[in-house]
Amino acid sequence: MGILACFLLILIPYAASISFNLANISPNDKDMFILDGGAYISEDAIQVTPKNHSGMVIGRVTYTERLHIWDKRSGELASFSTSFSFVKLSDPERRHRQDDGFIFFLAQNSSLIHGAMEPKSDTTVNDSGDRYVWVEFDPYCNTWENSSQCDHVGINVNSDSSINQTKWLNTGRECQVLIKYDSGTKNLSVSFTSFRNNNFERDGVAHIVDLRNELPEWVAFGFSAASFELFDKNTVESWMFNSSNLQLDENAGLPPNKLGLIVGLVVGKSVLVTLLVILAYLLWNKKKNNGDEVEELGSSVVMNHELEMGATGPRKFSYLELAWATSGFAEKEKLGEGSFGGVYKGFLKDLRTYVAVKRVSKTSQQGVKEYASEVRIISRLRHRNLVQLTGWCHEKGELLLVYEYMENGSLDSHLFNAKSLLTWGTRYQIAIGLAYALLYLHEEWEQCVLHRDIKSSNVMLDSNFNAKLGDFGLAKFVDHEKGSQITSLAGTLGYMAPECVTTGRTSKESDVFSFGVVALEIVCGRKSINCKAQEKLIWLPEWVWELYGTQTLLEAVDPRLRSEFDEGEVERLMIVGLWCVHPDSQFRPSMRQVIQVLNSKASLPILPSKMPIPSYFTTETPSFDGSNVILLASSSYLHGR
Repeated sequence: MGILACFLLILIPYAASISFNLANISPNDKDMFILDGGAYISEDAIQVTPKNHSGMVIGRVTYTERLHIWDKRSGELASFSTSFSFVKLSDPERRHRQDDGFIFFLAQNSSLIHGAMEPKSDTTVNDSGDRYVWVEFDPYCNTWENSSQCDHVGINVNSDSSINQTKWLNTGRECQVLIKYDSGTKNLSVSFTSFRNNNFERDGVAHIVDLRNELPEWVAFGFSAASFELFDKNTVESWMFNSSNLQLDENAGLPPNKLGLIVGLVVGKSVLVTLLVILAYLLWNKKKNNGDEVEELGSSVVMNHELEMGATGPRKFSYLELAWATSGFAEKEKLGEGSFGGVYKGFLKDLRTYVAVKRVSKTSQQGVKEYASEVRIISRLRHRNLVQLTGWCHEKGELLLVYEYMENGSLDSHLFNAKSLLTWGTRYQIAIGLAYALLYLHEEWEQCVLHRDIKSSNVMLDSNFNAKLGDFGLAKFVDHEKGSQITSLAGTLGYMAPECVTTGRTSKESDVFSFGVVALEIVCGRKSINCKAQEKLIWLPEWVWELYGTQTLLEAVDPRLRSEFDEGEVERLMIVGLWCVHPDSQFRPSMRQVIQVLNSKASLPILPSKMPIPSYFTTETPSFDGSNVILLASSSYLHGR
């Protein structure tokens, strides 16, 4: 393999691309950036605006490597895409003006980028000779702009005045941005979120520009923001960047006496290609013998288009990249096995990070559907309490999903499999983190997202035991005003709301129900359904509700915690959990109400002393067996004891 690597380095044309995905930014990432003007990296974000300053300050964050945007010899132009989320938070002391803009830039010299502030000269045209293209998020009405250009997102090409712009409402909420440049169409497009009428809306602006005419071959890129005495805090919470390779014309401009060298290289490449084809075939054939080959995903062109349209951040990997990263999907790298396949630990050298690679089983009947759903949905979401999708791959019948690596595994492994004893403080923060994830899905993204499979095994924990919700294979997009109109049955035994079983309808309220079950598991350290020997099934919510009725809730606390917990928080989380699992969906709280109570900003609800019976239940007891998803076999739940 070492010889093969040498051949690759020598014979393949030099190509430069940049790819990184920072879903969780930390001070450990500081070596990736050049920080100027007081910009710094906090515990969980890039702070473009310095903490304290007087007078004018221009904060800048520049990626350490320069981007090869086009090649002079071949004339080839690179494509790129970048997505990031940022917050522009106003100074509470300000009364009379906004600050200057926040920008993403591509520039010949980043030190001359000033953050969309008013130019020093009377003209907005760049006459310095340094070239740049930027996208500005500008809330301030500059002197050279008319009133229609205030509060806008604009594209600037070698000018302080936007060549194209559209309205933007800055409310101090997170703004999610996707910027793409297509080298084929020369289209520079910007998609971003605004918050209007208590809802997120996605807007956009675009401009056709040949960057070969506007920028040098190599450019710096990053963020900048300008501030005066009164300023906005500009915080970048996540950032992904991916550029295409430039296949350079290494023969351009070579003198005639280099012909022999060229011929030798061509012959060498032919041999190399043959060796690579044989190697790829052997690897593929070995994988094929491990199980029946699944059908191809139809037209690869159509599938690629669908996935790429839905993926604002993740990149497409080749099968060989992921096979090498996981040591050929070695058993020693296996992190676990789910209903749709195995998950393997891998290391991506180009991103310098560990990842978790989910390999969809070839025997899974729903594999393709789950795979496509996961890519289309989770790739568009950005939140610190959601597992980040890094990439995807479908080649030769293999379906692979690449996620950020969660050092501490899933919540259930700690609660039920004794991986570690989670302290009470950690448990409470996990519950709050999961609540924030669902609030984002239900209310804060541009569409309502129903997860439909919330359970402790889908709650992942990072190195600091922060909760991140994963596995979006069953998730669905719905309009905010139609959050209860999905009628396909989905979920897991023990976590499904009663109306899901009786009507097949899933909703925000059924997600809330599942959250309530997980909240009770966190407190009690017990699975949602337990069966002791020949005894009856014990359904956790029913058992806890009985203790609530007798005012003995503390008996349900995980005995492993001993007395090392906050009684007030324990009571709060258990009552919130019972509130969420109320059999009638209309009496369940929203996730916003849940968070207010857990953060002690609202009072606890008063619940019935006995678990109510939903009005739509009949008096007949549904059967329960291993193939039935009816979770309501709990006797008192059904018979109202």
